Amino acid sequence: MIRINLLPQRKRAERSEGGQAWLLVILGLFVLEVGALFLFHGMKNEELASQNRKNRELETQIDTAKQTVANHAAIKTELAQLRAREDAIAKLQSARTGPTSVMLELARILTPGRGPSVDPDKLAQIRKQNPLAVFNPGWDARRLWISRFVETNRRVRLEGAARDGEDVSELARRMNLSSLFENVRLLPARKEKDNATGLEIVRFQLEAEVRY
Repeated sequence: MIRINLLPQRKRAERSEGGQAWLLVILGLFVLEVGALFLFHGMKNEELASQNRKNRELETQIDTAKQTVANHAAIKTELAQLRAREDAIAKLQSARTGPTSVMLELARILTPGRGPSVDPDKLAQIRKQNPLAVFNPGWDARRLWISRFVETNRRVRLEGAARDGEDVSELARRMNLSSLFENVRLLPARKEKDNATGLEIVRFQLEAEVRY
């Protein structure tokens, strides 16, 4: 009778199956690691691409800013020239129409029944604060006459005569209220007898600044 010992073969088979299982486990881990590396690599590539896009956008903004700065000096010069031209035109326009406006305002002030160009609300406020500061609508402007009018650098000087000092004060009061005159200043006056009429009159001088 022949006996066969199968015990060692069974052990070898078990060891072989165990080794294959570990190999499969190691292979699986390797595959997972490779997959994780590919995933990580893809994420990093996406981050790099995003950063490159941001860098290109920043470079574009920098180039635009450089162009703007390069043109800034030229634009400033051009704007300065335009402003200077506008100022020159405005001054010429004022020089052309300003003196005419001043003469018309002075004629209005000296016309019986008329008065200075003044905002009605402003006049009402002045009347409320100081009734003596407003002009007298009943003043007879024929009691005063202008003999000389000179304007230099928007400063005027008036010379004339009036029946008395109150007439001169009324003229100064009206000019102070006018929107075209400011800083009205009466100069020393003198009384004398008029050769033509023999009446006593007041010779006066007055200075003011004009706005136009």
